[in-house]
Amino acid sequence: MATRQDLANAIRALSMDAVQKASSGHPGAPMGMAEIGEVLWNHHMDHNPTNPEWADRDRFILSNGHGSMLIYSLLHLTGYDLPMKEIENFRQIHSACAGHPEYGYAPGVETTTGPLGQGISNAVGFAMAEKLMANQFNKPGHDIVDHYTYVFMGDGCLMEGVSHETCALAGTWGLGKLIAFWDDNGISIDGHIEGWYTDDTAARFEAYGWHAIRGIDGHNPEEIDKAIKEAKKITDKPTIICCKTIIGKGSPNKSGSHDCHGAALGEEEVALVRKEIGWEHAPFVIPQDVYDGWNQKDKGQEKEDAWNVKFNAYAKEFPELAAEFKRRMAGDLPADWDKISSNIIADANEKAEKVATRKASQNVITALAPSLPEFLGGSADLTGSNLTSCPSFEHVSGPKPGNYISYGVREFGMAAIMNGMALHGGFLPFGGTFHMFSDYMRNGMRMAALMKQRVVFVLTHDSIGQGEDGPTHQPIETTAGLRYIPRMEVWRPCDATETATAWVAAAENAENPTSLVLSRQGMGFNARNNDQIANIKKGGYILSDCDGSPDVILIATGSEVDLAVGAQALLKEEGVSARVVSMPCTQAYDRQDQSYKDSVLTPGVKRVSVEAGVTDFWRKYIGLDGAAVGIDTYGESAPGKVVLEHFGFTVDNVVATAKSIL
Repeated sequence: MATRQDLANAIRALSMDAVQKASSGHPGAPMGMAEIGEVLWNHHMDHNPTNPEWADRDRFILSNGHGSMLIYSLLHLTGYDLPMKEIENFRQIHSACAGHPEYGYAPGVETTTGPLGQGISNAVGFAMAEKLMANQFNKPGHDIVDHYTYVFMGDGCLMEGVSHETCALAGTWGLGKLIAFWDDNGISIDGHIEGWYTDDTAARFEAYGWHAIRGIDGHNPEEIDKAIKEAKKITDKPTIICCKTIIGKGSPNKSGSHDCHGAALGEEEVALVRKEIGWEHAPFVIPQDVYDGWNQKDKGQEKEDAWNVKFNAYAKEFPELAAEFKRRMAGDLPADWDKISSNIIADANEKAEKVATRKASQNVITALAPSLPEFLGGSADLTGSNLTSCPSFEHVSGPKPGNYISYGVREFGMAAIMNGMALHGGFLPFGGTFHMFSDYMRNGMRMAALMKQRVVFVLTHDSIGQGEDGPTHQPIETTAGLRYIPRMEVWRPCDATETATAWVAAAENAENPTSLVLSRQGMGFNARNNDQIANIKKGGYILSDCDGSPDVILIATGSEVDLAVGAQALLKEEGVSARVVSMPCTQAYDRQDQSYKDSVLTPGVKRVSVEAGVTDFWRKYIGLDGAAVGIDTYGESAPGKVVLEHFGFTVDNVVATAKSIL
């Protein structure tokens, strides 16, 4: 029978062999955290390898994602559908075992990790989602939502500032089912960290409101087990278990050194490790008694079966809640969604309000909230400016649950937490900030797109029309930059009807995050027929056409659509036929078939783009013979109307620009 040391050594052997074969990777962390992994996955974590999607499973996050062979070893050994051929193909093209864990590749990987600090931050979102779902669905005697979120993290995760943003919130929220293991090995890529990281980590987390368990020997299973049991008893605050480990443990010449952090050990050292740990098996060979010691299939199925019994009892007593739980965890929209969404768009169109699109957005949120209990809103300390709350929301306050979160001035943390909430299931998270500050959370936004998560970023004060706050708060390149993120849907609506359509599209888009780029200043309203309303979802459409063939096409977004409509009228007086195309979402437009795109942007007709942002982006639509009304410098501090006029965002300038290319 295999010993616990044999089980831990299986992780060491698989990790060093896979990295060695790939000639690429990080063997040190998996070798150093092997015992922690064995204790947690074999003796504490509730999971079912035969059903990685079990709703009430414990979630495991490898925040120090460079040590990816640790999670791949754990998944393979415990019985997930991750065959040895995938381990042998580590870091190769199309392998389920990517260089860093990627959501959607290997079963059991809950989130994509690699950019340090985001895994622990996602975990805060997972734990918050568990708490809020439990509050919404659990009933006396029926705890159908009752699971832990476990995190492994290293020094790099703690150095990244996003960990401060999110872990501070985790303490404030009292997330008692969040348990993090700090791999305290004193090493990063540059070497021993005492020259650049001397924080008292335990004290730091205690200051956040966490329970800290200090001085655990990360290679002593009994100490690790005792620490986890202690952590589970702390129900009103998250716990950090500080595990002192030796990076690359088992390597005679490279353990405890940065030499095993980010590179293969080398054939000679791999052979020495085998002798050091008493592993006599060939690369990628695991003896049956070790597999037997790891296998969690039967135990995991028993745990899920027991939960199913609980859920069936719950469903008998609360059938509507049970059905709603299933719907939300599946990510499905309500059964009457088509009616709900069409009514909201029609209502916005009928009211014909001339309001800022941030206000139009709030109107849509208010209308959608009763029908979308999965809505989980928030803002990075700008609720009154972003207009992301509505009367029906219950605000989270400290440990008190709700469905609206004031994240504080924590843009990046907000994005990473929302990603975790979306990945957990049961919620459609959205969060607001000024558009300019989306740069602070851009990597989290990119991760949402990479993982195909339905997260909505509400970005207000979208241009130099922001006004008096000046260039620091006036986004110039930001909208274009977001459009270049693959799978990020960027909507910049021009009025209430387009804003309602953008929100509906965001809710319906199950595999993409959405950025809603919204104005501070008031907007006009544009009358449309039913075909035009339907075409808004196509991302670009003819808002106002001319008689006959156009001489020029004016393409505009957001507040600049009003300028294009005004310019069309003046051009007509001068005998120039102009078509106005509103293009609120270039990604949606680009997905349309060529015949539709040609019907909107007629080939051979010269074009002018009008957007209060950088101009180069628009070359793909206007061509080399077109012209752009935009801004390629920074703004100024003055009232928004004055700034816009100063930089040429006037009807007269659009007219002059159009005439200049004819």
